Amino acid sequence: MNRPLVKRITLALLVIFVLLQFIRPKKNNGNAESDKDFTHYVQVPDTVKSLLKTACYDCHSNKTNYPWYSQISPASLWLANHIKEGKAELNFSEFSQYTRRRMKSKMSSIAEQVENREMPLKSYLIIHKNAELSDAQIRLIVSWTDSVKTELSRKAL
Repeated sequence: MNRPLVKRITLALLVIFVLLQFIRPKKNNGNAESDKDFTHYVQVPDTVKSLLKTACYDCHSNKTNYPWYSQISPASLWLANHIKEGKAELNFSEFSQYTRRRMKSKMSSIAEQVENREMPLKSYLIIHKNAELSDAQIRLIVSWTDSVKTELSRKAL
C-alpha cells in the first residue's frame, strides 16, 4: 500500500473512534435488590447470594459495577448490549415477576450453564477473575437451584 492511502485510512479510523466516544449508552444503575428481587421469593443462602452477586449480577440484575473500559467506545456499546441481552434472559432483580414455571426453567438453565461452564462467560472472566467458579461453588449453586425448584413446586400446590 502507498503511504498517502495508509495515512488517510488511519486518519479516518481515528476520526471514527473519536466520534464513537460521543455515543453514550444508558448505564444499568438501578437497584439490584428491590422488592421484586429473587431473594424475596425463594430461599437464598448467603453463600449462594454472594456467589451470584460476584459471578452473575453485572449482567443479570438491575445494577452493574462497570469496569474502567466501559467508558471507552466501542467497548461501552458492546457492554450495554451484552447487559441488555443478559437481563432479557435472566434478571435476578425482577425474578419475582416471573411465572413459577419460568422460575423453575431459569433455575434449570442456571444449573446447566454453570455446570457446563458456559456462565460466567469466558470474556467476562478475563477481567473478573474473582467470578470464576470452583467445582465446589458450582456444586453449591446446582444444589441450590434443585432446592429452589422443589420449593417452587410446593408453592404451586
